[in-house]
Amino acid sequence: MTVKIGIIQMDIAFGQPEKNRHAAKSAIEKAAEKGAEFILLPELWTTGYDLSRFPSIAETLEGPTHQLLKELCQAHEITIAGSVAEKDNGHFYNTFVVYDPSGERKAYYRKVHLFRLMDEEKFLHAGDKEGLFELNGTPMAGVICYDIRFPEWIRTHMLEGSRALCVVAEWPKPRVDHWRSLLISRAIENQTFVIACNRIGSDPNNTFGGHSIIIDPWGNIVAEGSEEEEILTGDIDFSAVEAIREQIPIFRDRRPDLYK
Repeated sequence: MTVKIGIIQMDIAFGQPEKNRHAAKSAIEKAAEKGAEFILLPELWTTGYDLSRFPSIAETLEGPTHQLLKELCQAHEITIAGSVAEKDNGHFYNTFVVYDPSGERKAYYRKVHLFRLMDEEKFLHAGDKEGLFELNGTPMAGVICYDIRFPEWIRTHMLEGSRALCVVAEWPKPRVDHWRSLLISRAIENQTFVIACNRIGSDPNNTFGGHSIIIDPWGNIVAEGSEEEEILTGDIDFSAVEAIREQIPIFRDRRPDLYK
């Protein structure tokens, strides 16, 4: 099955959800016009890392951001994913959500690995469940930024049958080489597509590196963004995963009895 991917590489207005929703809506509509069927937004795309103000700017999973995503999915018959600031019972989470063409929320994943360099552990609760979902019947996985530094967490999703890894991020520009290298490695070692969206621009503490990217299961670059705002598109054929996993059967040759 071939799917056209759209990645929204955008700047994020610090702590301004309404402004970010407006910008994302425009970009999503343009991506849909380009034929994108699955659209990925960055990490915390409505708020950025304005963590201290989450009590006033985070939303429940029924808030205005989620209503907008449902409406856009229905209007354009697309699937949209990305992470948002979630509040639930007095706690706050960095939460990856997926909405399908009917407007139904198919999954939500609360970031498991909190990033101390950006103070997540001071303001957020960590999740404890995997980021699994399906795109037209194809198993997929969604993770958030720092998660990609934990290959055992990514492999956990692949062992559940995922054929693509979706990554949303606010990855700083000084470490953008790590971003590319880690994502290529995750693609090769798991023989999976990687679809990764990173923001651009700056907040009060960081400048972000862009270079959103689509990688095939061999580690080849299908499409890669710059350090500017743009809509990145690329076609992926999920049948490539099966072909490559047959050619080099790493999942059959694993020795989990020896892994500590």
